[in-house]
Amino acid sequence: MRKFRSCILIVLVMLMAVGLFAQDTKYPPEGEQIPGPANPTAMGDHCCAVGGERPISEAAWKSWLEDVCHWRMEHLIRIGFDDAEYRRPEFQWVQRSFIQPQMMAHDRFFYDPVTGKYTVGRYLEDLKKRYGGIDSVLIWPTYPNIGIDNRNQFDLIRDMPGGIAGLKAMVEDFHRHGVRVLFPYNPWDQGTRAEGTPDWQTLAKLMAEIGADGINGDTMGAAPLAFRIASDKTGHPIVFEPEGGNSGDNDVAIAWNNLGWGYWKYPFQPMISKNKWLESRYMVNVCDRWARNKVDNLQYAFFNGVGYESWENIWGIWNQIDDRDAQALRRIATIERAFWQLLASPGWTPFAPMMHYGSFASQWPGNAETLWTIVNRNEFDLSGREMAVAYEPGMHYYDLWHGVELQPEIKGSMATLSFSMEAHSYGAVLATKALTASEQQLLSAMHQMAERPLSSYSNEWHFLPQNIVPIPPTTPAPSAPPGMVYIPGGKFDFRVSGIMVEGGNDIGVDVQYPWEDSPRRQHNHEMEVKPFYIDKYPVTNAEFKKFLDATHYHPADDLNFLKDWKNGTYPEGWGDKPVTWVSLEDARAYAKWAGKRLPHEWEWQYAAQGSDGRLYPWGNEWNAAAVPAPDKGRTLRGPDNASAHPAGASPFGVMDLVGNVWQWTDEFEDPHTRAAILRGGSYYQPQGSRWYFPQAYRLDEHGKYLLMAPSLDRAGTLGFRCVKDAKQTAGRLVSADDK
Repeated sequence: MRKFRSCILIVLVMLMAVGLFAQDTKYPPEGEQIPGPANPTAMGDHCCAVGGERPISEAAWKSWLEDVCHWRMEHLIRIGFDDAEYRRPEFQWVQRSFIQPQMMAHDRFFYDPVTGKYTVGRYLEDLKKRYGGIDSVLIWPTYPNIGIDNRNQFDLIRDMPGGIAGLKAMVEDFHRHGVRVLFPYNPWDQGTRAEGTPDWQTLAKLMAEIGADGINGDTMGAAPLAFRIASDKTGHPIVFEPEGGNSGDNDVAIAWNNLGWGYWKYPFQPMISKNKWLESRYMVNVCDRWARNKVDNLQYAFFNGVGYESWENIWGIWNQIDDRDAQALRRIATIERAFWQLLASPGWTPFAPMMHYGSFASQWPGNAETLWTIVNRNEFDLSGREMAVAYEPGMHYYDLWHGVELQPEIKGSMATLSFSMEAHSYGAVLATKALTASEQQLLSAMHQMAERPLSSYSNEWHFLPQNIVPIPPTTPAPSAPPGMVYIPGGKFDFRVSGIMVEGGNDIGVDVQYPWEDSPRRQHNHEMEVKPFYIDKYPVTNAEFKKFLDATHYHPADDLNFLKDWKNGTYPEGWGDKPVTWVSLEDARAYAKWAGKRLPHEWEWQYAAQGSDGRLYPWGNEWNAAAVPAPDKGRTLRGPDNASAHPAGASPFGVMDLVGNVWQWTDEFEDPHTRAAILRGGSYYQPQGSRWYFPQAYRLDEHGKYLLMAPSLDRAGTLGFRCVKDAKQTAGRLVSADDK
């Protein structure tokens, strides 16, 4: 035994010494995937298949299988793989976590701001109804709003409704429904407030406090070992799901990263998951969030026996799974959940021989039964003799996809199975000598679902229309109220673009104005603006204090309300600074008390821009002297006084429009998302990442701010100003500032 151990040690040392050199394989990994067997009959770009396409030959398949098995054995030695994390009882749920959406915390199905309650049951029921439900959920409260102020990613989790106690109760609610909960970790967030402790320790402590089950490592190829160690020390160990799926040179991390996403390529012949090939208990959730047709994603997931990231709310942009793919997902998940132990089989054999070209199967052997997951990559139906398997007396074969028993053709030691598969569809076969009670129930359920073919469901994709939230008019004022500037009515060429980081020019990005037939990023509309009055300056702390003193207003959700105030008042010397840490609801309450309202975005822009289309209130060139100096640190110094920069005046004399504090304007909503349009940008510019909430200093740009609840919506750089409708009379009305 001592001599054997010495040999192993020598082998390991030698392998580490040559670790910089590539392994000898004909099928090297391509990112997170390994290509399948070579097939010289396969056509590429509609040409060059002499004699027509034929299934992969048995010789080619065996040669490929021998090669990739050898590569796996050697590679596991090279990375020093230890499967201890996969044997931990508290992590066994990962092997059954097939369907996981990334869910925006701002999704209206998840939280009701009117009642102030999480609506976990409503959220889950919608997914169950549409595609069969989920196994875990990634709740995302950070990007794209992060960076509007100096709250870091952990603060934004803590600021969700109810704080830590509310989060803990919400997670427990998911657990009661059998769903595990993950939160994001954004390693690029190094420009906002510093925690003072290493991120892995902060994260582990926070996840333990709220009872979460894991984290998704945003933009990460792997979660480093320090995260595993820190989590275990809390006594509440969590799992780690790198977005990059342990890609690149991170293979060693599959030892403690039990799951990850799959950003894959989709050639006609499937490729296999490198990470699942290395460790069959590793869970991949295939992710292709912007795809509107999910057939490739779902077929590759089923062929590889892995899961799917059913991500529909993409940063507030709705990309719903179409009806056909939703039904396919329901059926795939039903089979995968029933046979999760087989799908973790170390005996997984990809590309099990099939009789039709374009039909590909993976074989998953167990102790007493074997499963095949099959995909038809052709754009036409297949039927008839499909596969031949080794026959064993007493073995029964079931077409799981259609929920019926198959009658094999027995010839010697082989059993030939015949069944059908729709174009771009799926198949599943189970070989067993006796069905269990749960398998009998599964067969019945699948048979019922199969009564309606997938082709009968629509694969048409739809965007989600939006509505602007009405702003009730005020009582028209016959003359300028104190502190307000008159803006005459007239024609206005309203041109503005949303500056969200992602989404391109796709339909559904940004917002949909009442005159538009869909949400889009670019907006151009000639309109008639009615005359109105607008606050010359943003509402200040002193003015907001008068409102509180008069009304004793206090919001039901008061987390972060006037966060920079102490003992019911603002800091000394801050009276003339714009009030911040007020939600949209807080701002509306003030405006109603003052007999005013919040401005429509086009009113704000017209007051800032006038009719000449200028880029900034003062002209077309940036003037740093007209705005506060930017704050690029990790703490908020607070805004400048509202009257501190007279050079920033608009053509109408409106002040402090750009570069001090963001300002609330219109709210938009669809069934899943609420968002506000913010104007003017702020003085705060967190550094180090392009993922922070982008500034919109130009007057032809706006920010889209996702809304969830006042606690999370309030920000240290976000204030407001009010408008009041003007009574239209002959001649120009006189502003108090003109006297």
